[in-house]
Amino acid sequence: MPESAQPFPLLDRDHSILAFNDRVLDWARRSDVPLLERLRFLCIVSSNLDEFFEVRVAPHLIALQLRDPRGTYSSNSFEALAERAHDLVERQYKLYNDQLIPALARLGIRIVSHGDRNSEQRRWVHDYFEREVRPLLVPVGLDPAHPFPQVANKSLNFIVRLRGQDAFGRENEVAIVKVPRVLPRVIRMPARVAGKGVSFVSLSSVIRAHLHDLFAGREVTEFSQFRVTRHSDLAFDEEDVRDLRAALRQGLEHRNYGQAVRLEVSAGCSKFLSDFLLSQFSLPVGALYRVHGPVNLVRLTQLIDLMNEPSLLFPAWKAALPRQLQQGTSIFEQVAQRDVLIHQPFESFDGVLGFLREAVNDPQVLAIKQTIYRTGSDSELMELLREGVRRGKEVTAVVELKARFDEEANINWAEALESIGAQVVYGVVGLKTHAKMLLVTRREGRVLRRYGHLSTGNYNPRTARLYTDLSCLTANPDLTAEMDLVFSHLASQNRLPRLKHLWVAPFHLHAKTLEAIRQVGLAAERGEGGRIVAKMNALTDEPLIRALIEAGQRGARIDLIIRGACMLPAGVPGQTDNIRVRSIIGRFLEHSRVFYYRMGDQEQLYLSSADWMNRNMLRRVEVSWPVNDPELRQRIIDECLVGYLCDDRDAWTLGADGVYQRVEPAGEVAHGVQQALMDRYGSDPKPKKT
Repeated sequence: MPESAQPFPLLDRDHSILAFNDRVLDWARRSDVPLLERLRFLCIVSSNLDEFFEVRVAPHLIALQLRDPRGTYSSNSFEALAERAHDLVERQYKLYNDQLIPALARLGIRIVSHGDRNSEQRRWVHDYFEREVRPLLVPVGLDPAHPFPQVANKSLNFIVRLRGQDAFGRENEVAIVKVPRVLPRVIRMPARVAGKGVSFVSLSSVIRAHLHDLFAGREVTEFSQFRVTRHSDLAFDEEDVRDLRAALRQGLEHRNYGQAVRLEVSAGCSKFLSDFLLSQFSLPVGALYRVHGPVNLVRLTQLIDLMNEPSLLFPAWKAALPRQLQQGTSIFEQVAQRDVLIHQPFESFDGVLGFLREAVNDPQVLAIKQTIYRTGSDSELMELLREGVRRGKEVTAVVELKARFDEEANINWAEALESIGAQVVYGVVGLKTHAKMLLVTRREGRVLRRYGHLSTGNYNPRTARLYTDLSCLTANPDLTAEMDLVFSHLASQNRLPRLKHLWVAPFHLHAKTLEAIRQVGLAAERGEGGRIVAKMNALTDEPLIRALIEAGQRGARIDLIIRGACMLPAGVPGQTDNIRVRSIIGRFLEHSRVFYYRMGDQEQLYLSSADWMNRNMLRRVEVSWPVNDPELRQRIIDECLVGYLCDDRDAWTLGADGVYQRVEPAGEVAHGVQQALMDRYGSDPKPKKT
């Protein structure tokens, strides 16, 4: 290793995640974004922060509470993280109150608070409360017989301070009102009472206006909304689990009541009530978030759904049919001729569904094997697998039960498939099966031929419309034979044979990637030229980061396109001068993983299900595969690498100080890569069959 490549401090992963959310928040600030889409991005930030607290904050909090530093976690790490999170939340609500709400009001779209309602609106709200809300509320007065109730993760609640005596002459002064999750959080008022434009009321304001009705004979002196976020990673010792599915079902029952990590209250919540809640949840003051508005902005997506105003939304995007696939011709016949690339969401996921649909309906297809990570609770793809079983195909599903926050849907699908005779396996104990593979075996004359699908993204039709991903349909006998070996390994857990084409984690993906980076660095050092361009969602694996730094110091030019967390500081003098890091935040969530290596005249391009994170390399089953077709390889380079390096509308660059800066447009008109791809696929008609 060159002298200057000795380890130096990397960026903090958790702070990098918060920086990513700041870049998402920027879309809510942008005046060139339709107003309801700005509100949607604001809600996305809140959803992202929910998951951040559920997954990432507990170790910091435990170190603070135990006063026991544990690696990177300490009281200082918690306080630094809390300071940054508080600042982000404060700016989020300031944007909501100072810009978005006034902008909506100017267009006649109002969320009418209790104090701003006229008498007719108050009567309507009262009737709504009595009819729809009150029958579902059960106020709980706290006393020795009624201790503080279990409060579910992210549920909406009210805490109330009362004056006077209860029915038994006692002065228990605190009560809790749980808000049922079945109730809508935003209600549109009918036109007859709304006045001009469109008026909404929030459920919290409806309940707030009638709190005194819930405590007859008592005086409500103080109250506040509150919401607690809990650590939600399911944890159990897999070595001691005999039935993983049953253990996960049991774990899901307790997820909503894990360790509290954040408390949100209304900005006006009294110190008495906030201190009371902090004590109940055993939280430090730094975990308290006073918000100037709804304590759960995520639910404002309901307002967007209730509006029917296309002018305030992005123009509807209808994905093009995959250019390489001709309608009316067998997909098997087309894939047998050459590999097919599908660039989602610019091209439709229907190409993948069409491939599986044809396999299910083709009597010559004997077997279908598929990995299932996130498919959603309502999935045509899963219904097709069930139909395949009914038609007598040998269907094998490798279901990842531990896909975070999708566990219940995956358990239900696993049980549904098993009940009709599919072979369902759960991968390898201790590892998540994150690879995205679909393999079809078909009889063609006297031979059996395999057709495969590999993807950087999940088999989820909904997210396929929202995420950028790359899919590859192939009949390449080398790739499909190795895919079959991976499926056999997942089912039997026998040793995986040495593979020549696929790089598979946790076996050799990490080592192969490190070696590819090293070879690029050596080629650069020899004066042959070395180039790496890598697009991924996160870069947090330290060995890979150190390898990139070393390759850069040997002279390799390295561009990293990383949507989210990145721990590698770019442009540090004498350390990472040859490395540039940029992030693209666009209308669609960037999700594709593309890795380009050039050593002199030799170039390699791999697609992968894996980000460059330690968990992906060592604790998951992942697959990375080469793209050898020169035309498809160039298409990927143009669309997924060059286009992203030239973006000067939606791109951010990372500085040596760990701060991201918006890229300034090179000319009078800025160019965004996602818009360019939409223009390309939307304007260029699909070639007709000849």
